[in-house]
Amino acid sequence: MNSGRPGRPCHPERSHPMEIRSPAFADHGAIPRACTCDGGDHSPPLEWSGLPDRTLSLALIVDDPDAPDPAAPTRTWVHWILYNLPSGTKGLAEGVRTLPPGTLEGLNDWRRTGYGGPCPPVGRHRYFHKLYALDCLLPDLGLPKKEVLERAMAGHVLAQAELVGTYKR
Repeated sequence: MNSGRPGRPCHPERSHPMEIRSPAFADHGAIPRACTCDGGDHSPPLEWSGLPDRTLSLALIVDDPDAPDPAAPTRTWVHWILYNLPSGTKGLAEGVRTLPPGTLEGLNDWRRTGYGGPCPPVGRHRYFHKLYALDCLLPDLGLPKKEVLERAMAGHVLAQAELVGTYKR
């Protein structure tokens, strides 16, 4: 018999959505010089929370859609690709050198693994730190470019969060 009350969802939604943040800069704030090619080129510290319960792994893509000139962008420049981060990971330290066990890397647009910091030739650029919660562990994709990783993630993304930082030389 229907009591007239709406049914309860089988999997209640979290009260707090997935979030990524950095203690080094606010969302849409300036990325510290130490995290750029003009400083130590260290990866920024990142923290996240609110992962969906079914999260088995995470992927992180950092890219700049304003390359080479924000007034007339022609491409998105990829700065960092990580995947198969363990779901229990809560973040990454500044300048992280040892990645969490099981984490795999992709190639950035300098054709190397690891973080490559902001180094814009002209204007203020935006750097999107995109975190994806996945319902699986991805197979070893070798050293994938961004497009290969995105294809592999298709159909497996439970949630996404992003943090945008800016930098101007």
